[in-house]
Amino acid sequence: FYTSEDYGAMMAAELGAVHFMVDRERAMVPITGTMVRRSPATMLQWLEPCVRAHFVPRVCIVGAESTGKSTLCARLAAHYGTVWAHEYGREYALEKAENGRLGQWSENEFAHIAFEQQRREDDLARRANRVLLCDTDALASRVWCERYLNREPVHWPLPPSRIALYLMPYPDVAFVADEIRDGEHRRFWMHERLLEILSETG
Repeated sequence: FYTSEDYGAMMAAELGAVHFMVDRERAMVPITGTMVRRSPATMLQWLEPCVRAHFVPRVCIVGAESTGKSTLCARLAAHYGTVWAHEYGREYALEKAENGRLGQWSENEFAHIAFEQQRREDDLARRANRVLLCDTDALASRVWCERYLNREPVHWPLPPSRIALYLMPYPDVAFVADEIRDGEHRRFWMHERLLEILSETG
């Protein structure tokens, strides 16, 4: 039983194991459980990826179409030397467009997009440097569902967001059309709807 703690020998005896004291003075690995509990965000480099993913702060840039979210994400990630979660829904929509199915949507597709966005976000949080930037999140997928199906999802199975901070660009920049963007006339509705949900959920 390996520890860096004085209680290690007693714990090992309770387990019927042999105790090996390792780096009692914390010279090789300058970290203790107390230090992690006191300030996990400053200890990220010492944490295992699965633990790091839990503690790394997540900042999400969410909003209407063509408001600079991806550009802002990329620039902030470069500035902070970290990774960012790209918008999976855009990849999915581009694939639908290639297959001639862009105008056909189901509620299950939006749930799939939300789950995959969250899965990628959780995966990237294991590697993020101090902060993870997210270009949209599962919440936005819910609003996209409303936008295309003209109703709220009947069943939305995702757990509450783990985003620490939302940033929402105002839709007052020029709309740049591309092969899948079609919501110039709905940008202010989407902006207001996202604000409404964020206010409701705190």
